[in-house]
Amino acid sequence: MEANPKQVLSPEQEKAIGDNMTKYEKHYSEEGFWSKIKKYAKQAGEVVVHAGLLLYYALKSPKTPTRAKMQIYGALGYLILPVDLIPDFVIGMGFLDDWGALALAIKSVSEAIDDEVKRQAKEKVDDLFGGTEEDGQPKSTVMNSPAQEVRQP
Repeated sequence: MEANPKQVLSPEQEKAIGDNMTKYEKHYSEEGFWSKIKKYAKQAGEVVVHAGLLLYYALKSPKTPTRAKMQIYGALGYLILPVDLIPDFVIGMGFLDDWGALALAIKSVSEAIDDEVKRQAKEKVDDLFGGTEEDGQPKSTVMNSPAQEVRQP
């Protein structure tokens, strides 16, 4: 069962995630990120994975400012940790707080999420969740992701 992105975090949960983001920076590693994605992709769901990948590829982009990279490190560090506001092993809810942290970071660093970052993230999600149909359309449902709604400045 995947996290339901339509559920809204309370203002207290959003504040806790935002206030503590910097303490999670030190937990980010590329190896830890890919390990978490590969192990929990299906449980976390396409929306959470897509959000994580948008941030990952924005982090890799030379166009992303340092300030934005610091926020991304915090959000991805939070994703990697198994014990957070809602532990990841809680079926159906375990990745809700992770999605909240990722969504807040995406909103903060939206200027770093350009078309190339979106393309890379979508291709990886398609790879992880089933590729494309015979007509070339993705089997993935990430087009319904709020992360797709990132607006360029």
